[in-house]
Amino acid sequence: MRAVIYARYSTEHQREASIADQVEVCRRYAERQGWTITEIYEDAAISGASRFRPGFQRVLADAEAGRFDILVSEAIDRLGRKLSDVADLYDRLTFARVQIHTTSQGPITQMHIGIMGTMAQMMLSETGEKVRRGQLGRARAGRIPGGLAYGYEVVAPALDAKEGGERRIKPDEAAVIRRIFGEYAGGKSPRRIARDLNAEAVPGPDGRPWIDTTIRGQVDRGTGLLNNTLYIGRLSWNRCSYIKDPRTGRKVARVNPRAQWEEVEVPELRIIDQELWDRVKVRQSDVRIEMGRDTDGNALNRTHRREFLLSGILVCGCCGGGYTVVAKDRYGCATRRGKGTCTNSRTIDRQRIEARVLAALKNRLLTPDLVDEFVRALDAELADLQKNSLGTQARVQKQLADVERRLQGVLRAVENGAWNDSLRDRLTELETRKVDLTAQLSAAANPTPRTRLTSGAAEIYRAKVAGLEASLAAEEIRAEAGEALRSLIERVVLTPDLTAADGLAAMLYGELATILSLASGAQNEKLPGTSVPGNQFSVVAGTGFEPVTFRL
Repeated sequence: MRAVIYARYSTEHQREASIADQVEVCRRYAERQGWTITEIYEDAAISGASRFRPGFQRVLADAEAGRFDILVSEAIDRLGRKLSDVADLYDRLTFARVQIHTTSQGPITQMHIGIMGTMAQMMLSETGEKVRRGQLGRARAGRIPGGLAYGYEVVAPALDAKEGGERRIKPDEAAVIRRIFGEYAGGKSPRRIARDLNAEAVPGPDGRPWIDTTIRGQVDRGTGLLNNTLYIGRLSWNRCSYIKDPRTGRKVARVNPRAQWEEVEVPELRIIDQELWDRVKVRQSDVRIEMGRDTDGNALNRTHRREFLLSGILVCGCCGGGYTVVAKDRYGCATRRGKGTCTNSRTIDRQRIEARVLAALKNRLLTPDLVDEFVRALDAELADLQKNSLGTQARVQKQLADVERRLQGVLRAVENGAWNDSLRDRLTELETRKVDLTAQLSAAANPTPRTRLTSGAAEIYRAKVAGLEASLAAEEIRAEAGEALRSLIERVVLTPDLTAADGLAAMLYGELATILSLASGAQNEKLPGTSVPGNQFSVVAGTGFEPVTFRL
């Protein structure tokens, strides 16, 4: 029997050596059973509250691929802390004919899943409540319950101290904070401030480069340097709740009602005076009103952002950051705009880059060979439709004749004096079936005419492909069409190139690149496993196939 081991520990309660300890216990259990260990899966420092764990997901994938027969773990709570996740694992592994064993319970059954899974989830909830209660107590005592904010350092607790969480001001970082507040109140944007700090090599939080969102944050959530009330000597806690989205496993922030906030005065941690803080708040309010209205002063819809055809898939070839809208209908490197650390200053008009993608698609789909293939395939489809229609007609006629014969039998029985509830029900059933088959026969009696396509069909095809851009822009289908096209594109990498159109070389990655490569009859290179010409396809030793790319 092929057995595998799964081990996990979380940062809250266990240490790194716990993985080795769990593996050793599971190994000894498997050896006593005479099983062969073929693989060890582990998730280090990851909570069991989420099923989106790399090791856990590999277990599922390999089980469904039939790579092992038995999964061994120290306990059910190592597999997951949520009953729904553990139950789903049990169902999927049972379907794949994989047994689950734990060193503490032996073979796992549905009863174990129900009881132990429920206990694990209850323990998870209780642990969360205890952590929250402890944070509340620390916040009410004026001690910071969360992480270390920029501008402060941890005070080493005394040996007899019962509580941690004490902070003190770091003078060098406090000076940077005062500079940021002063420059923003004076009219400088967070983006400009971040770029200036990076240009002067001033280290940001945790030594990382500065970015405008680190400074700006979100006013409602109290995030970002400009919204941290600790800088005016007020500790705010519980402004937001972070809830995991069950579909993605990612935490989503939700602002709590004002009555649930906990605020404690800590004047010894004040860095910004009240007058400067108030000036910043006034400017933030003015900026929000200004950004929330159009050029005519009308309120904009703040709940929806415009999503263009290539939104979220444009990538800078110099730094790997995203290419985002930096001006009206113009894309640029977000890293350069936000941090100033990228050398790529090239921007491109939204319509221009969209046109390059669509032009490549249109040009490849309009090659003579593809037009001929379209005509041939459509003609074959019409022939199949006619053949299927004739076959359906014959089948329905046969069934209708059988129903007629059965009806005559029932009528003869009635004429001979036999009548009861069973005969009445049978007669009704056959009459209903006759009506249904008659309708089917009527529909099949007018099959698609067997015709050969003329050259006019090719022109129709060319016209439809040529109008692709206009079709994608149609209001009624634009969102759906854009999603469909973006699903075929993994990314479009833009790299400065003076010889390229608009000064940017554009390389397309994803399924659309494969489609364009397959549609290109000019290339002689073959795609592996096919007899179809490809475009740019290469193999890297030890890593397998690289994605197909297409130069726009």
